[in-house]
Amino acid sequence: MNLMNRFSKNKRVVFSNDDSSLSLTLAKTLHQWRLNKDTEVVIVCIGTDRSTGDSLGPLTGTLLLEKGIRHLSVYGTLKDPVHAVNLKEKLQYIYKVHPSPFIIAVDACLGKKQSIGHIIAGQGSLKPGAALKKDLPEVGDSHISGVVNVGGYMDFLVLQNTRLHQVLEMAQKLATSLSYLDHLLALEKKIHPKLPSTKKAP
Repeated sequence: MNLMNRFSKNKRVVFSNDDSSLSLTLAKTLHQWRLNKDTEVVIVCIGTDRSTGDSLGPLTGTLLLEKGIRHLSVYGTLKDPVHAVNLKEKLQYIYKVHPSPFIIAVDACLGKKQSIGHIIAGQGSLKPGAALKKDLPEVGDSHISGVVNVGGYMDFLVLQNTRLHQVLEMAQKLATSLSYLDHLLALEKKIHPKLPSTKKAP
């Protein structure tokens, strides 16, 4: 869980939740931001299923794996979440298994009331745990954040009382978008056969 104003100052794109072009446009945007086409793409979905508002990441990771992706490595699911306690350990493992990866971090965030439901994609890293004043390492060469609720006061309770329907709807759209990215990587592999194909994380 991060704060909307803690995003990287690099380029970012904001999508409303009812944007019909969200999934495809987001996939194309992330694909364009990956400048080195030889790098593996790793999705790190951050959060925990013990807090409804903070479950966007693991829900997205779970739904994405169910789509049978072939060219993305995914970390962070409902079964095996990436959260504040194990984040440093998971990142160490990722960099050991995937040398010089292109990491896309997925996390929930808090923002203004009128921004609830918005999805923000940005270049550069995000800082998980900022909303709850946790000192955690920054994650990602690019990132996706979903505004799940209003921030600024008693954030922990806000996360606990976020509607699951809102979070699930956003996770479904993110999983669809990342599956489109997987298709783009498959097309890229056909054009450039020497590019590596990554496997799903165990």
